[in-house]
Amino acid sequence: MTTSEENMDFIPALLAPYKMPNFSLSHRIVLAPMSRLRSYNFLAQPHAILYYSQRTTQGGFLIGEASGVSETAQGYQNTSGIWTQQQVEAWKPIVDAVHKKGGIFFCQLWHAGRASDNCFDGVEIHGANGYLIDQFLKDQVNDRTVEYGGSLENRCRFPLQVVEAVADEIGADRVGIRLSPFADYNDCADSNPEALGLYMAQSLNKYGILYCHMIEPRMITQFESQKTKNSLLPMRKAFKGTFIVAGGYNREEGNEVVAKGGADLVAFGRLFLANPDLPRRFELNAVLNKYDRNTFYTQNPVVGYTDYPFLDPTP
Repeated sequence: MTTSEENMDFIPALLAPYKMPNFSLSHRIVLAPMSRLRSYNFLAQPHAILYYSQRTTQGGFLIGEASGVSETAQGYQNTSGIWTQQQVEAWKPIVDAVHKKGGIFFCQLWHAGRASDNCFDGVEIHGANGYLIDQFLKDQVNDRTVEYGGSLENRCRFPLQVVEAVADEIGADRVGIRLSPFADYNDCADSNPEALGLYMAQSLNKYGILYCHMIEPRMITQFESQKTKNSLLPMRKAFKGTFIVAGGYNREEGNEVVAKGGADLVAFGRLFLANPDLPRRFELNAVLNKYDRNTFYTQNPVVGYTDYPFLDPTP
C-alpha cells in the first residue's frame, strides 16, 4: 500500500501535460466530438457557449460537434453547419468562450470545406462512423470499380486527397482525422479492418498532419462495447504524429492506455457530456454523474445539455 506522501507525488497518466507542435496541453483528457442536435436551422446557438465553456480547462483540448460543409452534407436536423459566413459567425462567440478559459478548440467537419476562414484552432476531418469518407474506405459499401474502389489503395485515395487538400489549405499542423476502421456503424463495415487501419495510419504520415484519432475495435456499434482481441497498437506504432483513442474509456482504462504507450491522448464522450468537470473528477477520483441517454439528442437547450452538476457548484 502506498503512503499518503507517495500518493501526493503520483500524477495519473491522463493528467500529465502533453506537448503538440503548436499547442501545450495541461492534461490528456479530450472532449470527443458529439452531435447534440441543438443547432437550430444548422446554426450554432448561444446555449453552446455555456456547454463548451463548462467543459473547458486551461490547456484542455476540445473537438466540437460535426459541422456540415454544405446543405447536402447534413444527415440530421439541428446539426451545426459551417458552409455560410453566418454559420461561421455563429461559432465565433463559442470559440471565444473556450479560448477565454485557455482551451484549444478544433472543429470537426463532416466533409472538407470552409476550413480556412473559421475561428477554430484547427480542423478534424470526420472519416468515421459510416459517413461519406468512411463509405469510401470500407469494402462492404464501396462498390466503385474505378480509381476510388476495389483495392485498398483505391478505397483510401479519396480520404487521403481530402486530408491533403485541407492540410494544404490551413497547414498540416492544424489538421486531424477521426477514423473507425473496425466499426460497423450505419452498416459500414470492412472485411479486413486491421489492414485498412494500418494502411491509413502509414499513409497519413506523408502529409504530416497533427493527429490521428481512432475509435477502439471494441466499439463495433456506436454505444455498446464488445470484447475483441483486435488492437489499435499497430496503427499507433505506425502513425508518427499525436495518436488519440476513443471508445468507451473510463478513468482506469484511460490512465492505463496512456501509461503503456497505447495513446498520447484519450477522448471521452458520454462521460464528458455528463461531467463538465471531468478532468477534476478524474484528478480526485470522484464519483461521476450518470448520463441520461434520453437527452442526448433532444432539442432542449438546457436539460441534458448544460444542467449536469459540477463537484464545485461555482466552477
